[in-house]
Amino acid sequence: MKETWYFLDSGERSPAYNMALDEALIHWMNQGLVRPTLRFYTWNPPTLSIGYFQEMKKINLEGVKKHGYGLVRRLTGGRAVLHDKELTYSVTVSEDHPNMPKNVTEAYRVISEGLLQGFRELGLAADFSIPTEKLKRTSSAVCFDQPSWYELVVGGRKAAGSAQTRQKGVILQHGAIPLDIDEDKLFDLFVYPSREVRERAQRGFRDKAVAINLLREQPATLAEAREAFRIGFEKGLGIQLEPFELTKEQEAEVQKLAESRYGNDEWTYSR
Repeated sequence: MKETWYFLDSGERSPAYNMALDEALIHWMNQGLVRPTLRFYTWNPPTLSIGYFQEMKKINLEGVKKHGYGLVRRLTGGRAVLHDKELTYSVTVSEDHPNMPKNVTEAYRVISEGLLQGFRELGLAADFSIPTEKLKRTSSAVCFDQPSWYELVVGGRKAAGSAQTRQKGVILQHGAIPLDIDEDKLFDLFVYPSREVRERAQRGFRDKAVAINLLREQPATLAEAREAFRIGFEKGLGIQLEPFELTKEQEAEVQKLAESRYGNDEWTYSR
């Protein structure tokens, strides 16, 4: 019999709310208040999320402002991600879950099996990235510049980016599944020493990253992507999903955390 996980489709939310809800799910999981949870969400406004350890000096704040984007610091590490025209997912599960490896890399593999199956539901021949050598250090601030272990690639190009943290005995993995990428807007959001360096970086990006609708003859809608990846996670993790909605008390807790932390400049500009 398949294990039942919660499925929470929280729809279009603010940057601070999105990050606060992911963190709140960690707390609730630690307290035994929720089952393992798959969450889908989108962003209003489109938002640049920066990694927990990432320095602001690499971010072009004028570019963020020019395009009317939000800016938020994640509770996970990694490099900056522009959340626009994408489906974002998160998985929250106990470290003690019998199907979750203790090794971080192997836990990525298990959780990302859901992504792999989701791409295949959309008719795309996705595979896991398995670097044949240690990942080279890069000065790039852009997440999709380089795939890590067990991230999803199609035709050798990164098609989804994920980050993971472990807190209070709980694994949170969340990530971006872009349907489309506007390269010019994306590269407006980072600081480069010269136009030539930016242009070189942008040309290289095209060989490393790809969005779903560049791979399909018929573009996928957000609704189609949601359904494909919902099925993909059920297949990939061998689970069944049960709809979940927040209580009024849980909603209030998320709103409070959104205001006090993720909507707070002291948090965002801490590095």
